Amino acid sequence: MSEIQEYNSKNKIISNSSNVTKQFSAFYLENRLYGIEVGRVQEVVRSMLMTPIPLAPDYVCGLINLRGQVATAIGLRQLFGFHSEIPQDLINIVCKVDGMLISFQVDEIGDVIEVSESEFEPTPQTISEDIRKFMQGVYKVSNSLMSAIDVDNIIKFLNNKLK
Repeated sequence: MSEIQEYNSKNKIISNSSNVTKQFSAFYLENRLYGIEVGRVQEVVRSMLMTPIPLAPDYVCGLINLRGQVATAIGLRQLFGFHSEIPQDLINIVCKVDGMLISFQVDEIGDVIEVSESEFEPTPQTISEDIRKFMQGVYKVSNSLMSAIDVDNIIKFLNNKLK
């Protein structure tokens, strides 16, 4: 964290701003940029063999075995209500939440992106409520916007729906 201070001619502070940054593991769904805070991500792995779960909602894609640990695979495309064709090779972003592993399936992985809190904006009202309820907000990056995913809201939703 760096702090920027401006002084007037009498050496009194006239402004004091902190430039707080966050890092996000970026990914794409339907060519749109999204991100999950790096601290929430355990690992990123390619498409894996999955065991389906009978009678589960369509966004619960199945269970995957990560070196002896079982993770529930959640299809973000399905959760967000995207109805276009699902790519054959999905990427798994594995997060550890409350001692359990959740794998978010995405179309493509991006880079780690560092953003400043000054680039943050609330989630636009133009985004569908089906997606907006899972977002923290958006960050301006380069020539686009990155939608920040709220992992905790997704987990709360899943806990309520799967009881």
